[in-house]
Amino acid sequence: MNSAQTESKKERYILRIADVEKRTGYKRAYIYRLISRGDFPKQSRIGIRSVGWDSNEIDQWIDNRLGNTHNH
Repeated sequence: MNSAQTESKKERYILRIADVEKRTGYKRAYIYRLISRGDFPKQSRIGIRSVGWDSNEIDQWIDNRLGNTHNH
């Protein structure tokens, strides 16, 4: 498998808000403000009272924010 295929097989998992805060360095209120402006990946409902974010979408958002053109 070449590196492009390996990168496309990156493990995908659900991040909770605390994980998203740690990864981005942003607090909950700012993350939700970015979502409302359409500037951050939207959360998905994962339970009656729980939401989560796709780890790959968050990683891609961080790469884009930092100006990186490659994927992990």
